[in-house]
Amino acid sequence: MVKHIILWKLKDEFTEKERLAIKMNAKRELEGLVGKIEGLEKLTVEIEGLASSNADMMLYSEFGSAEALSAYSGNPIHCAVADCFVRPYVSVRLCLDFEA
Repeated sequence: MVKHIILWKLKDEFTEKERLAIKMNAKRELEGLVGKIEGLEKLTVEIEGLASSNADMMLYSEFGSAEALSAYSGNPIHCAVADCFVRPYVSVRLCLDFEA
């Protein structure tokens, strides 16, 4: 099992109302990828961090293999969601992939 975790920090230019809309849209669209991309077994997005957090959103996903994760990364459906609902709003992205 391959785990894929992403932390994002949104750009500072957005109001709290805009930040909430961005996070809600990203969560809806990313979680909607489950069942549409082969090898993607689980995906959740957390958007309500505690005050002690220094990231705005976290993606947790599971794949059957490293090859499935690689295919997901370049999948046009995933890329369309990321290009529309995530990348334009993010200033920092951190990633950790591991086998467990």
